[in-house]
Amino acid sequence: MADGVADLELSLAVCLAAHERAADYFWSSLEDRSVRVLPQRLAPMFFSTLGQLVVKRGDAGGIGRWAGLAVLGRMYRRFGLQPYHDSRIAAAMVDTVRRFAGDCWEPELPGVWERGCRRVLRLAERAAGVLGDGPHVTVGEVEACEAAADGVAVLTVRPVRRLRYRPGQALPVCTPRVPGVWRWYSPANAPRPDGTVEFHVRAVAGGPVSPVLVERVAPGELVWLGPACDVGLSLEASGDADLLLVAGGTGLAPLRALVEQVASAPAGRRVTLVVGSRTLLDLYDAVALDKLASAHRDWLTVVLAFSHDRDVEPAAQGDVLTVALSHYRAGQAVYVCGPPQLIEAARRRLPAAGVAVDSLHVAATFQRTPGSAAWGSCQRSAPSCGSERDDDAERDGFNQVSGS
Repeated sequence: MADGVADLELSLAVCLAAHERAADYFWSSLEDRSVRVLPQRLAPMFFSTLGQLVVKRGDAGGIGRWAGLAVLGRMYRRFGLQPYHDSRIAAAMVDTVRRFAGDCWEPELPGVWERGCRRVLRLAERAAGVLGDGPHVTVGEVEACEAAADGVAVLTVRPVRRLRYRPGQALPVCTPRVPGVWRWYSPANAPRPDGTVEFHVRAVAGGPVSPVLVERVAPGELVWLGPACDVGLSLEASGDADLLLVAGGTGLAPLRALVEQVASAPAGRRVTLVVGSRTLLDLYDAVALDKLASAHRDWLTVVLAFSHDRDVEPAAQGDVLTVALSHYRAGQAVYVCGPPQLIEAARRRLPAAGVAVDSLHVAATFQRTPGSAAWGSCQRSAPSCGSERDDDAERDGFNQVSGS
């Protein structure tokens, strides 16, 4: 079985070394089989995502798997695919991998690929039902990739079609340099008039995606963008309550977007944003935070917390939850985003310290199967308006749904 899995992975790896030509062949094979619903321009995205999900089928708890299924599910629904298409899609995949795998092709692989494709397409159909209708997948051009701190980059992306998302949501992101491997990232800005989106990415050692985004992706390159999903950070859930926002590492991204949302429609609510990092040198978004604090000093307070820096003032020393609790006031809605260990600690510590459970909103980490509440409220009602090594694992939550 191990050899079979290795052969499967190797055949796909060789095939994806020429993924654009392979995707064109796959699309032509679908056309020959009268499956004429897949746009040719999106064939590389569909083909590589399906292939990676087949090969990684054992990664049932991985955030990359759920990101890929969100993308494939949305494409499945938008292209009007039906269960009777599955056998033809699987056959086209087998033909394509066989053609491009060369000497890596083994006699047992046709059956393995066919069964794997059918299994993944059934999962994609179920994901499509949960996700419902919403925005299409799209591509974007990287306009800027700026080193913000050691191992952290800020990517500014201009989608070819305006993204529909709400602040606090996350969406799957993929670079064609690693075709078909998706990770969750949350925009660090509310929707802008020019349509650009900012992503904060921390390189995870050994991760397949984040080091590429941080160290190799350059302006002018394309990235693939999936449908936005709710991950538990919507401001709609807090009414008009004052806010205490608690960010660990690149979990700052979606919370900064929430601050921008409040700024776009001020309603008298006060906001305290507590930003945690290990040391002052690890604080990667200081300039943007200073600008926000200066522009909205009448209602916004930015507080810094450093867990491993004894050279900062004593009030700023301590873990982010401890510092945040010193600023908590009854009646505030509390939002927490960061690495999974921060999320788990917040679930335990904040209610014990007096934070009402119904006023506590923590980011989903996608380390377990996403429920319909998280997926089903994806982008269906989003207006068309005018993150990563914070833990040690390859599952960085979503900006902490940001991945590896």
